[in-house]
Parts: sequence; structure tokens; C-alpha cells
Amino acid sequence: MRGWTKSLDAAGVRDPGLRADYDRQRRLVRRYRRTAYVAARLLLPGQLLAHVVAMTAVMHHGDNLLDTGPLPQREAAWTDWEQRVREALKTGTSDTPLLRALVHTVSVRPRLRETVETYLETATAELHFAGFATEADYQAYLDAYSFPAFMLVADLLGPEDDDRRYRAACRTFLDGSQRLDFVNDLAEDLREGHVGIPVATLERFSLDAADLAAGHSGGLDALVADQVATARASLLAAWELPTLVPAPGRRLVRALVEIELLTADAVQARGAGVLRGSVSPPPARALRVLVRRN
Repeated sequence: MRGWTKSLDAAGVRDPGLRADYDRQRRLVRRYRRTAYVAARLLLPGQLLAHVVAMTAVMHHGDNLLDTGPLPQREAAWTDWEQRVREALKTGTSDTPLLRALVHTVSVRPRLRETVETYLETATAELHFAGFATEADYQAYLDAYSFPAFMLVADLLGPEDDDRRYRAACRTFLDGSQRLDFVNDLAEDLREGHVGIPVATLERFSLDAADLAAGHSGGLDALVADQVATARASLLAAWELPTLVPAPGRRLVRALVEIELLTADAVQARGAGVLRGSVSPPPARALRVLVRRN
């Protein structure tokens, strides 16, 4: 806690009530994204940590609203949340701890206002996600939802000025990371009635969602190898991303790229076993990445 307290000081979070708001987000992020939280604690300087935690909490809360429950419930919940976010940004205050933290972080990094606005305008693409017919549909989804959500945090770590090269590298990294997630989360997505691998891609390997849901895995090893190879190519192409990040966030971004590549190795090794559940990199190897970058 002492390190977190110093981080709040360094981030300019002085008001006791506001410190409590940020601490609430810290506890939430630590619980549902523990590996990312540990990496941020180890590798980010204090002036960035609290703000990254707050924006990660915003992204996670939005994901939950967009993904949980029947469509009418999700639509109503998102509409209410969007209105509350816009009102908080307009007035500079809120009765919600998460939004009070968001407002303060945006006041420290004003460019984030535009990032949040873009995210709010495009996030409803997730409400109607039911899978993709083609690779082009997948790429459109990245642009409409995944990338704006990712930039909620990435714009905190990136250069102050608009940098198209940085944003392009973020998009390349996200392509690899999201594609890898869709392969790794295949079992969970099947239970929810949709998959993130395009139908046209499944057909190339003589597969469809119904076959996979029934446990028929013929051709799945080859499909996993294909998708991991494509994801790995994007991750390796994004290897320049840390060099485009100002020094305070560089160690964390480099570690995240390395850990995604370790995840690619783990998914590749699991092959058709992804039908039994997702896999993470070996903890010892992931820890070595964090220690090496610390």
C-alpha cells in the first residue's frame, strides 16, 4: 500500500475522497486483471500508475455492460452509462467513484477526452457482436470497438502529440492480441453462442461453429496453428511499439508485447485443446519478463 500511496501523490491525487475513489478502482483491477495489474505496479512510474488503473477500470466496466445479459438489458445499461459518462465529463463531477476518477484523469491528460468520446460513439458495435462472416468483418470490428477501447489506456502511455505512427503500431499490436484472444477463448465463446474466428476462416479448415460446439475437433489443430501464426506476425510487426512510447511507459509496453508472444507459444502448444479451455503463459516465464524489465 505504501507504494500505491506514493503513486497517488505522484499522480497529483491529493483529495482524500478522490484517493479513495482511485483505490477502489485499484482493488477492482487487481482482482480481475491481476497479471496486468502486477506488471503495471512493477513497471510504471507513480505518475502514470493511478491513471492507467482508472482507465483500465473504465474499459472493464464498459465490457461488462456490453457483454452481460440479454440484448435489451445490455442496450439499456449502456445507454444509461454513456449518458452518465458524458454528463460527468461535461460537469466535472459525478456521484460514481469510477467516473470521479475518470474525470480527474481526463483533467490531467486532456487528450483523453477525445479518446473517451470516440470510445462512447463506437462501443455499441460490441452490443450486436455475433461473430464474423469474413476477415474483413473482423477487421471492421477491431476498428469499431477493440481499437477505441484499447486506446483508453494506450493514449495514456503514448506521446502527448498526435502520432499516427504510434497509433498504427497500437492497431497492429491489437490485431495480434485480439486474434490470439479469439482463438484462446474459443471454448468460452462457443458456450456463449458465437466465436471470434470468421466463418470463412473456419470453412478453410472444414469446420463450423456447430461442429466445434459438438466437440468435433478434426482440423482444429491446423486452424489454431494458422491463427496463432497470423497473430504472431502482427505481434512481431508491432515490436517497434515500445520504441514509440515515451520513457515512463516503455518498460510496461515492451513487457506486454513479450507476454503476448509467450501466450502465442502457449496457445500453439495447446492446439485443439483450446476446446477444453484457454491457456496462459507459464507463470515463471511471464515473471521473468517482468523482472527483466523492472
